[in-house]
Amino acid sequence: MDFEPWWLIFVPVLFALGWLAARFDIRQMLRETRSLPDSYFRGLNFLLNEQPDRAIDAFVEVAKLDPETTELHFALGSLFRRRGEMERAIRVHQSLLSRSDLPAAEREHAQHELAQDFLKAGMLDRAESGFEQLKDTRYALPALRSLIRIFESEHDWPRAIEAVKTLQGLVDEPVPQIVHYYCEQALTALTSKPADIDAAHKALDAADHALSTTDVSVSKGAMVRTAMLRARLALMEQDPKRERLYLESVMTDAPEYAGLVAEQLLANYRAANQVEAGLDFLQKQYQRHASLDLFNVVFRELRVQQGSAVAWAFARGALRSHPSLLGLDRLLEAELTNPEAGAGQPGAEQGPVPGADLTLLRSLIHKHTQRLDRYACRSCGFQARRFYWQCPGCNAWETYAPRRLEELE
Repeated sequence: MDFEPWWLIFVPVLFALGWLAARFDIRQMLRETRSLPDSYFRGLNFLLNEQPDRAIDAFVEVAKLDPETTELHFALGSLFRRRGEMERAIRVHQSLLSRSDLPAAEREHAQHELAQDFLKAGMLDRAESGFEQLKDTRYALPALRSLIRIFESEHDWPRAIEAVKTLQGLVDEPVPQIVHYYCEQALTALTSKPADIDAAHKALDAADHALSTTDVSVSKGAMVRTAMLRARLALMEQDPKRERLYLESVMTDAPEYAGLVAEQLLANYRAANQVEAGLDFLQKQYQRHASLDLFNVVFRELRVQQGSAVAWAFARGALRSHPSLLGLDRLLEAELTNPEAGAGQPGAEQGPVPGADLTLLRSLIHKHTQRLDRYACRSCGFQARRFYWQCPGCNAWETYAPRRLEELE
């Protein structure tokens, strides 16, 4: 196609149209800018100058002057909640809910935010009521998860179980903590006075059923806990054979949890006058799957049943195969409790070096190992001397490895 000179007339026309459009956009922007309160710009200036507290005060003033700024209200409410200023967060979200002209979608949003405020403030009754009102809204799923957290904190296991069942109907994902809810019910029944044996059986049957429909790789800890409670129930029913069966199943199916059941299993053998067989079983278990908790049980019982020389021989071999400061700390503690533990035994290495200042040595080692003699949550890092099925720090289930920090490091 050939160029026609008269086409040049469109150039100034297009330029004029672009200039007019730019003028219109600038005027529109200026009108919108003039309509913003001065507090808005002061807030931005404070943010740029890294003065967040003064910025918040300025934005609060904006929200008061212009109640239509709902997004600013939501932003301020969330910011107050993150900063722990729960009263201010609650007031912001309540002021939104008090507006009769608030659209339904934003009203649901405000209700969800307010319920979260109550939850973080520890006002569980009001939080529960707020989340209950969201069951038929687009916030149904997060509200249900929050209700489960509330029921857990209140130890209301029946309602927690029903809520998890509802959750399973909404999302296609395993919820392994339901097994722990049944275990908590069984534990409550067993520790009540008098113990409710029938209720414990019923709860553990439900736990076994839940295990059969849950991914076992996710619920290994729940499986172990169920077996441990079955063993405890068998002990209360004076059925030592069944108790031993459940405890040994933990050793076989989940050897990493052996330290949690070793003491009870040894007591079972002792009650049957088979302590030597029990010790032999635990020693073989230690050779296959060494752990500090198992080492402690075996070493302590060997000293009682077979004497210090045998116990020291076991300890030396164990520490050579699996060096451990915690193991050495236990060894020195036993020696200081019974100074004749390693003295006078055949062979120069049967006991500690004569004349060694074991008190000072043990003191130095013990001070260092106190930090290592703990269980740790894989989720939040919360450390504790005892093993928990639910972390006291973040409330997550099965996040504690059944091994001490030294073994994990």
